[in-house]
Amino acid sequence: MEAFPVIDMEKLNGEKRAATMEKIRDACENWGFFELVNHGISLEQMDAVERSTKGHYKKCMEQRFKELVAAKALEGVETEIKDMDWESTFFLRHLPASNIADFPDLDPEYKKVMKDFALKLEKLAEELLDLLCENLGLEKGYLKKAFHGSKGPNFGTKVSNYPPCPKPDLVKGLRAHTDAGGIILLFQDDTVSGLQLLKDGRWVDVPPMRHSIVVNLGDQLEVITNGKYKSVLHRVVTQTVGTRMSIASFYNPGNDAVIYPATALLEKEAADQKDQVYPKFVFDDYMKLYAGLKFQAKEPRFEAMKKFEVAAIATA
Repeated sequence: MEAFPVIDMEKLNGEKRAATMEKIRDACENWGFFELVNHGISLEQMDAVERSTKGHYKKCMEQRFKELVAAKALEGVETEIKDMDWESTFFLRHLPASNIADFPDLDPEYKKVMKDFALKLEKLAEELLDLLCENLGLEKGYLKKAFHGSKGPNFGTKVSNYPPCPKPDLVKGLRAHTDAGGIILLFQDDTVSGLQLLKDGRWVDVPPMRHSIVVNLGDQLEVITNGKYKSVLHRVVTQTVGTRMSIASFYNPGNDAVIYPATALLEKEAADQKDQVYPKFVFDDYMKLYAGLKFQAKEPRFEAMKKFEVAAIATA
C-alpha cells in the first residue's frame, strides 16, 4: 500500500508547484483524503485551539459522558452496537450566521479562539477549492460559486472528543460514512489515533501528525466532478487509552445552492463517451435525505436525488 498523501503547501510556490499539484490530483482521484502541512495557520493558533478544546472537554463534558454513556451503554452487550457512536460532541455554525453565542458553557477566550480559527479555515478551504478547480480545468472560483447559493456557503465546525472505551470491539467512535457536503478540514489529535478510511477494500489509518490539517472530499464534490473525485467511507475506531480530539470544519454549499456536474467536465467527458451519472438537485434536499441515511451507502442517495432533479432552475 502506498503512503498516505501528505501535501506541503509551501511547495506550491516555486519550481515544485507542478509536482505538488499532481500529488493533490492523485490524492483527490485515488484517496479522497490528504494531509496538509505548511498550510499557513500558525502553530501557536493551533496549540491554543487544542488547549482550549481539551480544557473545555475536561471541565464541561467529560463527566457527563461518563455518567450518561460510558456507565450504561455497554452493560450486558456482547455483539457490536450498530446504532450509536462513542463520542462527545457539539457543533459550532459560522456561516451564514454564527451560533456560538448559544453556548453559555464556552468561555469568552475559547469563543474567540474558535472564531479566529474558523476564519483561517474558511480562507484555506476556499484556497483548496481553487486548487481543485485548477486541476480539473475549471475556471478559478467555479467551486466557490457553485457552493454559494443566495446567502453564501454553509460553514461549521463539529468539535468531538472520543473518550477511551473499555470494549473497543463492541462500538465505533463514529460509524462508517461519507460526508454529505463539500470540503472538510480536520484538526485531529496527534497522540491518540482512530480515524480510518476505506481504500481498495481495506481500512487504512489516517496518520496523526502534529499541526497538520487533514482534508477530505464530500458527496457534493463527487457530484460536481461527475465522479472524477470521490467521497470516501471513513470511520473512527475506539481506543482503550486516551481521549482523541477531533475538530472537523465543513465548508458546504448554501441550503438553496443547486448542485450538478460541471458542464465543462461533461463536455470533456462527452468526447470520451462517458455518460452523466450524477443528478441535479438543491443541496438542502440532499441534506434532508442524508439525515436519515448517513450510515448507509451513498449510491442509493444519489439515485434517490434524481427524483428531485432541478430542470428549470437557472444555473447562473
